[in-house]
Amino acid sequence: MEFRYLGNSGLKVSAITYGNWLTHGSQVENDTAIDCVRAALDAGITSFDTADVYANTVAEKVLGKALKAERRESLEVFTKVFGPTGPKGPNDSGLSRKHILESIDGSLRRLKTDYVDLYQAHRYDVETPLEETMQAFADVVRQGKALYIGVSEWTADQLRAGHALATELNIQLISNQPQYSMLWRVIEAEVEPVSRELGISQIVWSPIAQGVLTGKYKPGAALPKGSRATDEKGGAKMIERFMTDEVLTSVQELKPIAKELDLDLAQLAIAWVLRNSNVASAIIGASRPEQVTANAKAAGVNLSGETQARIDSVLGNLAEYDPARTHEQSPKSRET
Repeated sequence: MEFRYLGNSGLKVSAITYGNWLTHGSQVENDTAIDCVRAALDAGITSFDTADVYANTVAEKVLGKALKAERRESLEVFTKVFGPTGPKGPNDSGLSRKHILESIDGSLRRLKTDYVDLYQAHRYDVETPLEETMQAFADVVRQGKALYIGVSEWTADQLRAGHALATELNIQLISNQPQYSMLWRVIEAEVEPVSRELGISQIVWSPIAQGVLTGKYKPGAALPKGSRATDEKGGAKMIERFMTDEVLTSVQELKPIAKELDLDLAQLAIAWVLRNSNVASAIIGASRPEQVTANAKAAGVNLSGETQARIDSVLGNLAEYDPARTHEQSPKSRET
């Protein structure tokens, strides 16, 4: 396993992070979920990402149980706050001081740990003054309940403002967690340059574009049973933008490139995001332990400039580059 520094800090994280969004506590039985965590540990993964909103807090409980017997100092545990939890009352979401201070205690209890290595603002909260949010995060750090602060899907301007306040408060905002893949490159124009300037790393989610970049979806073919594209709870909606014959055909054309490197398509896709030096780690999820074992092998794979150019040639203009998409998808109010 390869390890990289997270932002401008001394903290190292595994280049592959195991994440349990849409799996633990919802799509995957608990025993299988724990087996997936065990496979991650066996593959050398030490970084684990979750959020209180995943399966309405159940995902944190499953991860806490799975990691309970492990040496805490040898792990990097990340969680997030923003989305609605509990009965979804008026203060059960967002980044108010009340919600942050109550949420960190709930997360620590479910994760069975005294602290998290990284506590992340899951989205930007337009209903709370940023000063209030960052002060609350500073208090969480000073209380020893989190070591570092991160955010997820913040725009370049939001990152700059949050980082300035964090600096004033003498805490470290060191990461952003955006969607990033061969097909979704919206961070490259604005978020990435600002992040490099400020010493912020990316911990990217969906490096295989919700499964599209595995090649399992064939143009004109029936959808595989039990796949993300058939999940009416939300997976199908997230994946629909990639489910065009043009995209699916181009993905199939990546297979010879992967084969030459002795990789499968998922490994190629993960290695592609890790080629970016601003990416500290790529988050992978899994419904089976063997998926974790296979995808972890993407760590340490070096893609030549020629290989990257060939990938760009195959995908052409199919990828989304518009930096405005980050702002467009940011919540316009707290989720209730």
